[in-house]
This record gives sequence, structure tokens and C-alpha cells, in this order.
Amino acid sequence: MKMKFKTKAKKTIKIFGIELKKSLVTATIAALGFLIALSWRDVITEWLGRFSEASPLKNSFISAILVTIIAVIGIVIISKWNEKKKQH
Repeated sequence: MKMKFKTKAKKTIKIFGIELKKSLVTATIAALGFLIALSWRDVITEWLGRFSEASPLKNSFISAILVTIIAVIGIVIISKWNEKKKQH
């Protein structure tokens, strides 16, 4: 009975370690992605500002739409890539 408990505990610790590593990798990638997005924010806003000088609100709205579209396309591409990886 005692050996079963030790074996089960070791297995649980191993699974926990694997899941912790996955979570840390995911969180790190998300943080780096956020950092990239912040660095590009000013570039996109300035670039769009040259095309729409009329209103700052309009510029922010167009920037938000453009960033959203790019992000959604990126999410779809990464999701498809991840599905292909899981199938193999």
C-alpha cells in the first residue's frame, strides 16, 4: 500500500512539473508577444496618422481595427500550425 502511494505521488509530481513548464512557456510567450505589440503600437499609430489627419479618435479607431485584424489572422495561423503539430 505504501509503495502504491509513493509511485502515485511521484507520477503526480512529474505531471505537475510538465504542466508547470507548459504554463511557464505559454506565459513567457504571451508576455513577449505583448511586448512586441506595445513596441509596434506607436509605429502603427504614427503611420496611420499620416493618412488620417482629421481626427485623433478616427486614427485610434483605425489603428485598433488594423491591430485586431492582424492579431486575429496571427491567432488563426498559429492555431492551425498547432493543430498540425498535434496530429503528427
